[in-house]
Amino acid sequence: MKLAVLGTGYVGLVSGVCLAAKGHDVTCVDIRHEVVELLNAGQPHVHERGLPELLQEVIAAGRFRATGDLDAALMGSRIVLVAVGTPSEQGRIDLRFIEEAARQIGERLQGRREFLSIVLKSTVIPGTTDTFVRGVVERFSGRTLGDFGLGMNPEFLREGNAVEDFMTPDRIVFGYEDEPTKEALEELYQPWNCTKLAVNTRTAEMIKYANNSLLATQISAVNEIANLASALGGVDVMDVMRGVHLDKRWNPIQPDGSRAQPQILTYLVPGCGFGGSCFPKDVQALRSQGEAAGLSMDLLGAVLAVNEAQPGQVVALLRRQWGALVGRRVLVLGLAFKPDTDDVRESPSRRIVGDLLDGGAAVVAHDPVAMPNARRAWPELAASYVDAWVPELAAADAIVVLTCWPEYRDLLKPAIGESLRGKVIVDARRFFQPAEFAASIYLAIGFSPLR
Repeated sequence: MKLAVLGTGYVGLVSGVCLAAKGHDVTCVDIRHEVVELLNAGQPHVHERGLPELLQEVIAAGRFRATGDLDAALMGSRIVLVAVGTPSEQGRIDLRFIEEAARQIGERLQGRREFLSIVLKSTVIPGTTDTFVRGVVERFSGRTLGDFGLGMNPEFLREGNAVEDFMTPDRIVFGYEDEPTKEALEELYQPWNCTKLAVNTRTAEMIKYANNSLLATQISAVNEIANLASALGGVDVMDVMRGVHLDKRWNPIQPDGSRAQPQILTYLVPGCGFGGSCFPKDVQALRSQGEAAGLSMDLLGAVLAVNEAQPGQVVALLRRQWGALVGRRVLVLGLAFKPDTDDVRESPSRRIVGDLLDGGAAVVAHDPVAMPNARRAWPELAASYVDAWVPELAAADAIVVLTCWPEYRDLLKPAIGESLRGKVIVDARRFFQPAEFAASIYLAIGFSPLR
């Protein structure tokens, strides 16, 4: 099938490349000339594991190209996937990019003979596709639904694992407002053998928000329990969660007696809060939509409140240890909101670095891939960014681990471990075990020994 993808962020680019890898003919559209040039040269402008190799493969096969020309991309296409940004403005979803995309597509429908299905890939609140998008397209095309198709195909991609998630999904959701669009989506995803759920577009939109909101709820619930464990002392919340993880409703017992170890358990681990482009924005948007409908949305409000306060737990650990931060030198390891991505949007590291600086500490920061984005996104932070973190250990009073990059496991190497003797280690992601830093002062979310 020939299709166009409007937008080349994480979702648009990964979707386009993976669909091309399955045999479709894909044209990605971006108004940024430099991005188009990079993509056609086989160089993705976003950091995503496995994406460069797959992009080069589909370009060589002649099934993928990028352009700034929407007319050329739509020519002969049966589907246009809309994967533009939906930023958050004061907790509400901002649809200006969706509106512009719908306008441009609508204008090009005026003289078009072939049927075109407009399918949203962007995350939008329930009711957006069948009301807002439909209205814009009809206004600028002079046509009505039925002359064109409407659909909503939510993505469930984890940054850092997006290629794997797209190529081996656990489910695919088809939201549709007309039968031709449903049929087009079925053909588009025919190469995938997984559960496929066909619903109306409002339900498809709600599935994405419900999915992310429930995952975020688990994270905040565990963090609140972890904070209580720290306050009580003598309780390591990781031991608590190991006991919880043995509940067969979370972790089913297999016929051979082993445990299933489902990925959902990774959301039942304490940390310094969730971030990224999805969870904070999606929970805020769903809460705002509920409040606009006259609901109090107390639970989602609590999820956000816990998450907003959680980064402060990291600096609180250091204040309890030292009393004051003035004159202390802190090495921060990790700026991306999670490993395997360069995304710093809503990263807890921003708040933690800022609080350290406000308290009078000198901050040296490292991340394997996210430092350029951090410099651009956080120009107000007077932190020093270093390409090599090991040489900074000697001068640091504390080492704070904020992202679980595998290279930070090098802290356990004997040659490095000796230089950590007596230093403070703050494990904000429970990446290590307390016993692994017996010669250091180990502090962590949800861990406070009895004094």
